[in-house]
Amino acid sequence: MKEVSLVRLYLLRILYFLIAFAMGSEQWRIVIERAPETSMMQSVAHSMLAALALVCVLGLRYPLQMLPLLFFEFAWKAIWLSAVALRLWLDGRLPESYMETVIACSIAIVIPVIMPWRHVAEVYFRKPGDRWF
Repeated sequence: MKEVSLVRLYLLRILYFLIAFAMGSEQWRIVIERAPETSMMQSVAHSMLAALALVCVLGLRYPLQMLPLLFFEFAWKAIWLSAVALRLWLDGRLPESYMETVIACSIAIVIPVIMPWRHVAEVYFRKPGDRWF
């Protein structure tokens, strides 16, 4: 397997750091200060994002082993942008209050740029899976 470049590893670490500390500080603040006053689904979403940010700290040490966190981060943002925000925007019904979330989710465009795709192909597609029985 071809080795991932040191530059790519540091870019991944920067991304994990941003998720862990930028998103994490906001989500943990909401969970600690306001979660009991929010709706059940909002409190679940904020708790889930706080947990994601917390686990991203492991990506600082193990950037390649923690790639599934980046898959999840990109997937949920892409789904929300395409299934919710884009459809509302195309219908001319995108509320102004959604724009902060649209911008925050749009930042995920860097994930496919930073992703070490050769490594992903080797580990997640070409490598045999774990046994079933």
